[in-house]
Amino acid sequence: MNIELRHLRYFVAVAEELHFGRAAARLRISQPPLSQQIQILEQQIGALLLARTNRSVSLTAAGSQFLQDARQILSQVETAAGRAARLHQGETGELRIGFTSSAPFIKAVSDSLSTFRRSYPDVHLQMREINTREQIAPLNDGELELGLMRNTHLPDTLASCLVLREPLLAMVHRDHPLAGRSKISLQQLANEPFVFFDPHVGTGLYDDILDLLKRHGISPYITQEVGEAMTIIGLVSAGLGVSILPASFERIRISDVVWLPLEESEAQSEMLLVWPKHRERSAAALRISRLLTQSITALKGI
Repeated sequence: MNIELRHLRYFVAVAEELHFGRAAARLRISQPPLSQQIQILEQQIGALLLARTNRSVSLTAAGSQFLQDARQILSQVETAAGRAARLHQGETGELRIGFTSSAPFIKAVSDSLSTFRRSYPDVHLQMREINTREQIAPLNDGELELGLMRNTHLPDTLASCLVLREPLLAMVHRDHPLAGRSKISLQQLANEPFVFFDPHVGTGLYDDILDLLKRHGISPYITQEVGEAMTIIGLVSAGLGVSILPASFERIRISDVVWLPLEESEAQSEMLLVWPKHRERSAAALRISRLLTQSITALKGI
């Protein structure tokens, strides 16, 4: 049996018009080829679908049943084609993104995610909070399609682009002697009790900030080691020490914490968008990548 979709379309047109001339005009073909294709279809099926006389065309019992099934098949084909096209265009499917805990506090990131959700509601965004170093393996394995991470050494298997370079800010309790300053230097924090990340957590900020301090000859006196930036902010608000975090965290307003700009111009942290080189990025991944780029450009223009 070699029934083609065009055979189904031809038959449906004739069955609905019950007239070969009108069906041929609807299909924009001539009548003789249409009659020939219907005969071929009937031969393939082994059943008479249309009862023909010189004056009329009517459906046989087999034809009525075949009409229902043909309509369903054509509808399913159209639906399948539409789904495939939408997936190819990034309008449906699933997008798995890894992100560090600081990423949602970056306005460009949160704005891009919000815009993507509104524009493509049928794409399931699976967001997975995971530290910078721990994103590398799932990106290579295909468990994650994109990663938002702090600047770190990447293997040759991963590609990246810069999402944002933002200043690092010092954090002190509101009653701290430095709290009234408009700006401070790293040296002014050298002898302060420091609240910082546990080195085993794997956050990129740990390396970023410690490397910055070392370049300025500072070995911080770390008295509290924790796993999350939010915990660092909480302990600073409790007066247990000072710390340094990217400016995006300043969006978290806690009355007992004062954020202070640093005098050193190189006191910055980078956020990267990372993806595996050996895997083709989906249309949805490319769409959200473009949104991030547009958001960063827009914010720079403000």
